[in-house]
Amino acid sequence: MNTLKDRVAVITGAGRGIGREHALLFAREGAKVVVNDLGGATDGTGSDTTPAQEVVNEITAAGGQAVANYDDVSDWDGAQRLINQAVETFGDLHVLVNNAGILRDRMITNMSEQEWDAVMRVHLKGHFCPTHWAAAYWRDQAKAGNEVPRAVVNTSSTSGLFGNQGQTNYGAAKTGIATFSIIADAELRRYGVRVNAIAPAAATRLLGTVSSELSEPSGDEWTPMHPGNISPFVAYLCTESCPIHGRVFFVQGGEVFLFQPFTIVDKISKEGFWSVEELQGQADKWGAVEFDLGHPIAGMLRRNG
Repeated sequence: MNTLKDRVAVITGAGRGIGREHALLFAREGAKVVVNDLGGATDGTGSDTTPAQEVVNEITAAGGQAVANYDDVSDWDGAQRLINQAVETFGDLHVLVNNAGILRDRMITNMSEQEWDAVMRVHLKGHFCPTHWAAAYWRDQAKAGNEVPRAVVNTSSTSGLFGNQGQTNYGAAKTGIATFSIIADAELRRYGVRVNAIAPAAATRLLGTVSSELSEPSGDEWTPMHPGNISPFVAYLCTESCPIHGRVFFVQGGEVFLFQPFTIVDKISKEGFWSVEELQGQADKWGAVEFDLGHPIAGMLRRNG
């Protein structure tokens, strides 16, 4: 059964790693795929059309339908061209998977403005721009009576949601993407659009820059950190009948975890203005609070940070 039959999907950062696995699986499940990848290095420098085209060649050789796109998703006009290409090539757009990303890891005392800005641009703006243009198209389609279930899946990270030293830029951007997804879902439901986010744990080219233990595997043999483990859940979130809205998930190996967003867990209170001394007497207890980060991957990320 082709669970994504005739769904038109744009997948960013799909030339390598997790994005490549998304594109290949979506095509096997019957989707028509726009494979976007600028083809830059892990730090975002340079460009190369080869990765995206190779994925397209692999899809078409297997009998699927795909086209390549090399636009920078953090460029306003480039993101519009990307969305327009999907509609012009395949006649519609049903799915957007925002996956493109880079790393510029540095301790905050040594991080440059450019290293901060580059990561924010590719991750946060690179999620916003394609989503903006897709949402504008879907709004127009809904107003015209073309009410078809649409889906966006964004890519957050445990580096932000759990926290990882040396990645204040990357982690802040990825946590922002989780919040962006929740709010975007609330805004776009009226147009038949579901927005969710995943925080994947997989061995990729990017993580290989953090630790050699996390380098992308070279074959198809299953391991808990194989990037191919992530794509089935992403594909599920993009099926027409999926009921899930505005959620953030942690996906690793054969496990899928549902995150609970920021939650109040304790309080202190009084009537009237606090004094500093009163706060010292009551709020100091929080200095000793330890939170359960929920999964061993958090500890691994901290060790490799």
